[in-house]
Order: sequence, then structure tokens, then C-alpha cells
Amino acid sequence: MDNVHFDDVNELIKRRIEEYNLLKENGVNPFEYSFNVSGYSTDIISNYDENVEQNVSVAGRIIAIRRMGKASFTHIVDVKGKIQIYLKADELGSQYDNFKLFDIGDLIGIEGKVFRTKTGEISVHAYKVVLLTKSLRPVPTPKEIIDESGNKVVFDQFTDKELRYRQRYLDLILNREVKDVFVLRSKIISAMRKYLDDAGVLEVETPVLQPIYGGASARPFVTHHNALDIPLYLRIADELYLKRLIVGGFDAVYEISKDFRNEGMDRTHNPEFTMLEVYVAYKDYEWMMDFVENMIKHVCLTVFEKTVFEIEGHSVDFGQKWQKVSMVDSLKEKTGLDLLTVSDEELLKTAIKYGVDISQAKSRGKLIDELFGIVIQPLLFQPCFVVDYPVETSPLAKKHRSKTGIVERFEGFVIGREICNAFSELNDPIDQRERFESQLKDKEKGDEEAQVLDEDFLRALEYGMPPTAGLGIGIDRLIMLLTNQNSIRDVILFPTMKPVK
Repeated sequence: MDNVHFDDVNELIKRRIEEYNLLKENGVNPFEYSFNVSGYSTDIISNYDENVEQNVSVAGRIIAIRRMGKASFTHIVDVKGKIQIYLKADELGSQYDNFKLFDIGDLIGIEGKVFRTKTGEISVHAYKVVLLTKSLRPVPTPKEIIDESGNKVVFDQFTDKELRYRQRYLDLILNREVKDVFVLRSKIISAMRKYLDDAGVLEVETPVLQPIYGGASARPFVTHHNALDIPLYLRIADELYLKRLIVGGFDAVYEISKDFRNEGMDRTHNPEFTMLEVYVAYKDYEWMMDFVENMIKHVCLTVFEKTVFEIEGHSVDFGQKWQKVSMVDSLKEKTGLDLLTVSDEELLKTAIKYGVDISQAKSRGKLIDELFGIVIQPLLFQPCFVVDYPVETSPLAKKHRSKTGIVERFEGFVIGREICNAFSELNDPIDQRERFESQLKDKEKGDEEAQVLDEDFLRALEYGMPPTAGLGIGIDRLIMLLTNQNSIRDVILFPTMKPVK
């Protein structure tokens, strides 16, 4: 391979390219093919026994180098943590000479013997050092000092939030706690999947590209299929396809999926997000409340071995019985409005009074949702289920069996954030058609998030869907809570960002 050259690079990169070329001249491959790793940093340290000679091979990224002429110390980090390496010139020969061309950020492999230094640090005494990957771009290295009061002060941290989201790879290299959050994310999803599998719920896959979007009130992303010459939509929810499977004879199905909604972005919204949807035949929303409670409690105990969490300064207990909050009663208590009888004009007047952005709420159901979000939602700290939603807010939920004007629906809230939504699913095709037609009228009035009429889904319902409980959980929002992260971008590895020109 010819020597590498870059135009318009800074001096540090130029120096690293020179080192790269010198290493090649010395017969060193700056980008090795593989390395046999026998152990990881923290395991090596925790398993150290001074009475037993232990030889290891470990690999990682250099984060510090201290050169002392004929000997050097370096620290490397691997997937589990960091460990110190000791290198001696007279033992390593030409390998030590090549090590002089190594930099912070380079990935190296070490074979050596575990020992404890005079200062008590468990380290690896290297008898072989291999360059695995030459880092041509310098990795920022925070500097630490101890001030006069004995406090540790860190300079040049990689703290710019936007840059960290854009360059997540660098964020993961430099901020160990970020990697820990995403390890927890994986464990949380695995625990949820295990709970569902053990409960006999079948995991399935449904289309991401859909000819008609549905299952939620949201604007879709639109694309085009060239061969069929038709528009297609990225799914905004899995609901209507999963319910088709219930019609087809599956008793319980779930999907953990990526959904896409062409909407605004804030600390709890990203255009691409992860959802869990569950549908169980012959059950209702009351049964689903218990199911949600038990599943989240299971996740807490499995992953964290606790049910009480400190979240944004509040002690939140996922182990206690979740309380029920009536949307109709709570809004009536705070505003004096009876949602079941109030006129459109009075509802609009009250919404304006409480600061609802009516330009974004162009239907009665949307006004109610927005008003609740301002007046009641911020008060819901402990895990609770909000129930008694008016019919106009829930076009896919079954009408309440004993209360006029509301549906059998709940949403789960914690610290004022919605984390789940569930129904006794509407399985009356005549009622469902009327709800869809009402949504079409809202769309004609300018509600871009109103649902569309799906004739094939109605056809499926006409064949008969059993009584069914349905659930959707925002995985990202749940992970935000359990890991105490303030923004959805902190729990999505590569959040959506506006491109830099």
C-alpha cells in the first residue's frame, strides 16, 4: 500500500501520518488483521493473585503514555475498563523502538505477565507489544489537576452535547458513563423480551414500508417505490398489522420495532424511535395494567436489582401499586370543565387560557390532549395510569362498557412523562369505520396528524377479531427514566441531527 497523504490537515495529523509511514518502513503493519485476546482489564485486575503467575493477552486503546527513556508506562482501555502496561526497552528490543511511534488513541495488543507495581497498581509487564490500529486523528485527552483544596479539576473535556451526538464514536471513547448507559439499554430490552417470551407472547415482524400508514396520530415520512411506482410510508406504529395477526388466529404477539414520525424534536421526541407493541386476545385494558406493572417491575429487578430510582431529584418506586388517575375527573377538578359535555367553543377558550398552542391542536381530541399535558401531566410523579379518555381522543379504543363518552384506555406516566399507551382494542368494524371517518373530517379541518381510513384493516375486522388488549411502550422514554437521562438523545446511539454543511 502506498504512503498516505492528506491535504489541508493540521500538524498533529501530519505528524501521525509521518509515524504511520515510518512504521511501515520498519515492517510494521499499522492496521493489523487480528489479535488473540485472553482477558479484559477489570477481570485481570479482580482475578489477580500474587501467589500465581498469570500470563495474559489484552488489547485496547492507549489513553496515556509516560515515557522514561529505557522504560515506559501506558494505560489502555478496553470494553470493560482500563489497565496499566509496563514496557522495558531491553526486553522488547525493536518493538520498544516502534512503540516510540505510538500515540494516544492507537489500538495495541499486549502479551505479558500480571504484576503489582511498587505503588500498588495491578498492571501487565509486556513481553510483546503489537500495533493493531494507528489512530491518524488525535483523540482529545482531558487533563486532570488537583487544586489547592484537594479537588480534582478536569480540563478540555469532550462536553459539547451536539458534537457528542454527532460524533458518538468519540463520545463513547472519552466518556465511559455513556457506554454504560447503552449497555443498560441492551439489558433492559433483553429483560423485556425475556418477560414476554416467558409469558407465551410470540415475537413477530411487520412491514416498515406501508402503503397506508396508521395505528397512531402522527405525520408520516413518505418515500417512493420505483418498480411499483407507488408512494410508501415509513410506519408510524405497528398496531394495525399486529391486530391483523390477532384476526388471523395468533393469541398473543409482540414486536420491538423502529417507528418513524415526521414531527417536532425535543427532549422526549426523536423522529426515529423504538417501540414495543403487544396484543393479547381475550384480555382487556384492566388486565394489561397488571401486565405492564409486572413487566416493568421485572425489568427493574432483573437489570438493576431494585425498584426505587432517583430520577431528576425524585424518588420513584416502580415496585408499588400504580395509582389510577381519571383524565375527565382531574381536568374537571383543575379547570372546571366537564370534557363529556363541554362545547367546542368553551373547550377552545379554556385551552387558550392555559397556554395551549391552538395552531398545533386543530381537533377536539387534540385540544383535550394538549390541555391535559399542560394542566395535569406535570403533576404525575409516581408511576400511574391515566384512564377515562374521551372517545374523540382515541379512535382505536373500545368504548367503555359502563361509562358514556369515554373509552377503555390508559396511558402510563412517570415524572410527568408518558411511557406507554394501551386499549381494550376496538373490534367493532362499524364503529371503527365511523371513527376513521371522523378522523378524516379532522384531517380536512387541517389536523395533519389525524388517522387515515384503512379499508384492508376494516376488512380484517369484518372477519372478526376477538376481544383484545393492546399496548405500546416507548422504549427510549422508559430507558431515559431507568438510567436517569434528561434527553432522548442520550439513550439513542445516533440521534437525528441536522447535517453540518
